[in-house]
Amino acid sequence: MWNDRLDRLQEFPFRRLAALLAGIDPPPGETFDLTIGEPQHRPPPLLAEVVARHAHEWNRYPPLNGTAAFRRAVCAWLARRYHLPPEALDPERHVLPVAGTKEALFLLPEVLVPERPEGPRPAVLVPNPVYAVYVGAAVLAGAEPVYLPATRETGFLPDLDALEPALLERTAALYLCSPANPQGAVADLAYWRRAVRLARRYGFVLLADECYAQLYDREPPPGALEAAWAEDRSFSGVLAFHSLSKRSSAAGLRSGFVAGDPEVLARFLRLRAYAAAVQPLPLMAAATALWAEESHVEANRALYRRKFDIAERRLSNRFGFYRPAGGFFLWLEVGDGEAATVELWRRGGVKVLPGGYLAVPDREGRNPARGYVRLAMVHDEATLERALDRLVEVLG
Repeated sequence: MWNDRLDRLQEFPFRRLAALLAGIDPPPGETFDLTIGEPQHRPPPLLAEVVARHAHEWNRYPPLNGTAAFRRAVCAWLARRYHLPPEALDPERHVLPVAGTKEALFLLPEVLVPERPEGPRPAVLVPNPVYAVYVGAAVLAGAEPVYLPATRETGFLPDLDALEPALLERTAALYLCSPANPQGAVADLAYWRRAVRLARRYGFVLLADECYAQLYDREPPPGALEAAWAEDRSFSGVLAFHSLSKRSSAAGLRSGFVAGDPEVLARFLRLRAYAAAVQPLPLMAAATALWAEESHVEANRALYRRKFDIAERRLSNRFGFYRPAGGFFLWLEVGDGEAATVELWRRGGVKVLPGGYLAVPDREGRNPARGYVRLAMVHDEATLERALDRLVEVLG
């Protein structure tokens, strides 16, 4: 059964990209890889300093639920960031550390999807375009992934009002990402509150992927926990996921957390006890310090803003350009994403990701992202200037 479910998964986008460009050589000279959202900014010196100070702890097994200091730091950060009263979050009940949010986003459906030998198959709702991990999590938990269009017509977020009651009644979980990858759209507080009310009315769990929430252009995006508290002063049916990978340019630290519904977290802790990675104590100490320090995050945001300034100057009035409210991707409309990707690599030495590789065709066979390409704005400003100039030269 396990292998059967694996066989139903789609290829990851980057494998498809490698196959698309196989045998195609770029022109001589400089090339630019704008495909992978891997932060290139230097992580703050604080990270290495704290790890070094805690080197004496490498010989200790770390606790599964993290240190008390880490949990307190996370709760304090959430309260500051999302305007929650200090007493709203209990460090012993409302937060768990994870080895990067990918792990938790993948594993949680295992404790959410019910076993139903008879009756309708459980559903897990995902935005389309979609992060492949959401789909893998749904399929391997035995649920049907249901793709919700997140197009320009819907504001690049799923239309929650279009969901049919019959679908919602068999839903086990709803994934939402804000700021969205790849479109950079931000859910406002009213949108989050609608999602919370749906989760509570129909008894599913809202999984709020907020790993880009600290990389915003102008205004800090609202969050799912903020919305849940505004509804009824609880976090029932809601989990939020945050990471240091983008916020602190510390992807290699593999440190994040999941916070919210304490009953679901208690079940998740039982699952993680069997196999999940536990962060070593020196690294958890560094993560604790990073969640308590904001100046490096403000500097990080400023760097990304300058990159989007460059993009706005180079691309305004081209390729459906808009300045994303959050995240670090550009979502450009080029007519045929695969064809544009091939031309950019063949003629310009610029590697981008076809938007269609991040989405799934609908029942009529239409891929909602076929006409787009995604660009990761992670390199230094001078490199991005040259890459965007090359893109304009090739695609006009």
